[in-house]
Amino acid sequence: MTDAPILSIRKLTKRFGGLVAVDGMNLDVRAGEVVALLGDNGAGKTTLIKCVSGVHAATSGRILLDGEPVAFTRPIEARRKGIETIYQDLALASNLDVAANIFLGREKENRLLGGLIRPLDEAWMQAESEKALDTLDVHIPTLRTPIENLSGGQRQAVAIARAVYWDARLMIMDEPTNNLGVPEQKKVLDLIRKLRDRAVPVILISHTLPEVFAVADRIVVMRRGRKVAEKTVGATSSEEVVQYMVGALDDSEALAATASSGC
Repeated sequence: MTDAPILSIRKLTKRFGGLVAVDGMNLDVRAGEVVALLGDNGAGKTTLIKCVSGVHAATSGRILLDGEPVAFTRPIEARRKGIETIYQDLALASNLDVAANIFLGREKENRLLGGLIRPLDEAWMQAESEKALDTLDVHIPTLRTPIENLSGGQRQAVAIARAVYWDARLMIMDEPTNNLGVPEQKKVLDLIRKLRDRAVPVILISHTLPEVFAVADRIVVMRRGRKVAEKTVGATSSEEVVQYMVGALDDSEALAATASSGC
């Protein structure tokens, strides 16, 4: 893990009319680390990642990628810069097969008759998709299978393989084990570890604290749009995290002071 952050968020605020959804958020994410972003419903977690991934424009503040300021107006702009986001619904096309989903919107075409005819190069995309899955040690019997016929864990694997194939600089995962059985939850956690081993940083949103403590390096807790805690996993406990989530503990003033001093 290097010292220079891949992603830096500085004093980011997002308002919807009179509602402050994110309030002066500061966050650094470095290569090869898993940062868990925790908080109760309405804490601002999803709004924050939507600002990073181009769904929402921040009201104020800055986002830096590899030290350079970025301002995305659409998710495709964030993806072109290597920010891949996997939401609970995965954003997969259920009627298409594995390869079609990995190359969705970025299909490989053959150019015939001087480019007049451009059929899809399905064989090439199938082979490349298989390589992408192999790098994560994921095995799906046939890549021709429609996504709707895959298990929840296999669907997550396809979404992660797509991000890895397109050289993700940062992976954002919103409740990736939601509605999965225990064996498939373990598979997804293994995939997160493999991303970390490949130096791909992960921002993980989850309500399942045992999973967080199993894979995260650092925990950031939000409450009412503000960062109220930032701890390494070894320096906190599930009980303490819950106290921050419900407001019994609050480090927001100290964290803001530290950020303002440039520490």
